[in-house]
Amino acid sequence: MNRWHYVKRLLPLIAAMTILLAGCGQADTSTLIPQGPVAQKQYDLMKLSISIMIGVVVIVFALAIYVLIRYRRRPGQTNIPVQVEGNHKLEILWTVIPILLLVVLAIPTVRTTFDLAKDYSKEPDAVKVKVTAHQFWWEFDYPELGIKTAQDLIIPVGKKVQIELVSADVLHSFWVPSLGGKMDTNVGEGNINKMFLIADKEGVYKGKCAELCGASHAYMDFKVQSVQEQDFKAWVSSMKAGAALPADQELKDVFTQKCLSCHAVGDQGVQFAPNLTGIGSRETIAGILANNPENIAKWIHDPQKVKPGNLMPKVDLTEEQITGISEYLSGLKSSIRQ
Repeated sequence: MNRWHYVKRLLPLIAAMTILLAGCGQADTSTLIPQGPVAQKQYDLMKLSISIMIGVVVIVFALAIYVLIRYRRRPGQTNIPVQVEGNHKLEILWTVIPILLLVVLAIPTVRTTFDLAKDYSKEPDAVKVKVTAHQFWWEFDYPELGIKTAQDLIIPVGKKVQIELVSADVLHSFWVPSLGGKMDTNVGEGNINKMFLIADKEGVYKGKCAELCGASHAYMDFKVQSVQEQDFKAWVSSMKAGAALPADQELKDVFTQKCLSCHAVGDQGVQFAPNLTGIGSRETIAGILANNPENIAKWIHDPQKVKPGNLMPKVDLTEEQITGISEYLSGLKSSIRQ
């Protein structure tokens, strides 16, 4: 019984430490380790607001403890302590101080909000990307560059990336914790949210859908990879060059009939499902499986088992055809290993 008594006392401390440690993470996934100016501004604002709140809590608790000790009823005391009701100086003090704290917080909040709401759609040097969220994958369209890809957003280091966010089905939320705050993707072309991101250095930054959107919401991952300007241009060129279809005629016919009815390779096929150009260079398949022929085959064989609720049908293919298509897709490389 005594042991449980001590455990109960430790529970609040354990809960507080759990919440604190939950914010720890790696540089590619943590909001507390900003990797770009957008994330840095948001982090600075968060530090300011938390500091003010901590200061207020500490002062209030300190005063409360002081009053409890200083003015506690002592043995034999029968008189009522001096009342401060109607003390104009104290009333002005505890009214003015919160107002000043709110002003201190409001000024950088408003300034940061307007800074991060800027639209760089017409800036020639900015990279424009239209992001479309699907159940349960991400499409990245570079309209000025004439290329589309999926799951991996490639950007040049140090450049503004102006993003338009839309959804093809239900409400989703685009979030790259280490590069910037999340923003919803709404249904309908007339309801477009805009934001911009900047990556200070080369790296791969993990993104998530931050809005419950269906059975495989937890598997709706994507990545942002920042590369040097020359590497970005080389990647664009390799994506625009397209790729040859399978050399084997029988496999080519099967791939064209079964796969290109929804997907595309270069300018061949349909842009309904993820573009497969350069898929062999991506780090993952379906956003969550390590990229290798075995996992590609696993995905083709039973996509619902990997991502329940997704729109890819189970295609009627032989094991030999699945193996051939998997090996072909694994060989579709771009100039960047994503």
